[in-house]
Amino acid sequence: MTTTTYAVTGMTCGHCEGSVRTEVAKLGGVTGVEVSAASGSLVVTSAAPLDDAAVLAAVDEAGYSAVRA
Repeated sequence: MTTTTYAVTGMTCGHCEGSVRTEVAKLGGVTGVEVSAASGSLVVTSAAPLDDAAVLAAVDEAGYSAVRA
């Protein structure tokens, strides 16, 4: 099990969190997604290490920007 944290900018509400959660959860191997607009964080749990570029692209697809924390 691998856990990776990202800093996400632009989220302001629960709807923002849901958008990010939905897009990241679509990635293969993801077993858990925790998103907090208040702290601007995204924590992704996966069976094996994920490609950072794929996670960042999923966050971008949701309309936000992220970097690995």
